[in-house]
Amino acid sequence: MGLRVLILRAPGINRDADAAAACELAGAQAERVHINRLADHSLCLHDYGFLVIPGGFSYGDHLGAGKLLAIDLQHRLGEQLATFVADGRPVLGICNGFQVLIKAAILPGLQGGEPATEHVRPQATLTHNASGHFECRWVQLAAEPASRCIFTQGMTMPIEVPVAHGEGRLVVADDTILDQLQTQGQIALRYVAPDGGDVTYPANPNGSVGNIAGLCNPQGNVLGLMPHPEDAVLPQQHPRWTREPWRQMGDGLLLFQNAVRYAAQL
Repeated sequence: MGLRVLILRAPGINRDADAAAACELAGAQAERVHINRLADHSLCLHDYGFLVIPGGFSYGDHLGAGKLLAIDLQHRLGEQLATFVADGRPVLGICNGFQVLIKAAILPGLQGGEPATEHVRPQATLTHNASGHFECRWVQLAAEPASRCIFTQGMTMPIEVPVAHGEGRLVVADDTILDQLQTQGQIALRYVAPDGGDVTYPANPNGSVGNIAGLCNPQGNVLGLMPHPEDAVLPQQHPRWTREPWRQMGDGLLLFQNAVRYAAQL
């Protein structure tokens, strides 16, 4: 039996099948599991080596994108998830899943990841795109060379993956937080321009500070990103696949392969 990957399901999640397919292509055994089965102890998170929180519109994005699922994680699975992360097992949050990880204070995870309250301001958040509307396009991402993220190891060339979101603009509390993320190697992925020049809209589709597309925790085993690598795992998914026959796989598959390989060694 291969590595077991838990693809978290909740009302409004709609990219779970895509995430499961990507994990299967990476050599793992993917299981799509509703959060209630973990909360009632029908299944145990620690029986899995890798957790994926996929994209969609969890709980209809009522009270804010990802907020209600974040509350679910904090109050129903908080201890299980904290142990899972502390054990070094990989966690991937994609699009709405990234929003969930941010709202649950699992990312960026500075100062122990204390949840924001009236006395503790959030270190970072994801808010409405600078364009003011939904963005659906292919973008290029580059791995930050100094990042400790286990998902991006060996990613020496930019990759192309799609984005599809209305609230993906990363903002941080202040420049000190941004400097800390850079110093600690937590900036995992940045948007880059196809021609290598300055990164402006639409290369940065949402206006994220520092052109940041993905963040990891200080340990490097939790990654949140707005683009959708699970929808770029086959050559045929790329809009130019017939004109670029050298593509043997979709660019996004490397993230899943790295996570599966890493988890299998724990």
